[in-house]
Amino acid sequence: MPYINSHHRQEIDGLIDQLAKKIVRQAEQSGDIAAFAGILNYACTRLALQIVRQQFGQMRYWLIAIITGIFKNIADEFHRRVAAAYEDKQKAKSGDVDLIQEYLEEIDKM
Repeated sequence: MPYINSHHRQEIDGLIDQLAKKIVRQAEQSGDIAAFAGILNYACTRLALQIVRQQFGQMRYWLIAIITGIFKNIADEFHRRVAAAYEDKQKAKSGDVDLIQEYLEEIDKM
């Protein structure tokens, strides 16, 4: 996760909270439990494009590379910090897939 100055967090956290409420409200109004995914995707994409427009004007390859990297890092970090912890908890609760342990044992013997 990017760790930014607490002053900068305070400046944007309220705006993010407002946007999150609006996304949740729109998703609820749609009647589709998964609608938030498309709305969140749209909001993140438009935010990135708006920053490029305001800061740089035209799109350039290096901006595409940077923004793609940012989104990839967001996904990787979210998975590492949130999804992995969730999966570990569920595995402890429900048990692992039996074949995974077999493969792990084979890998250890290599």
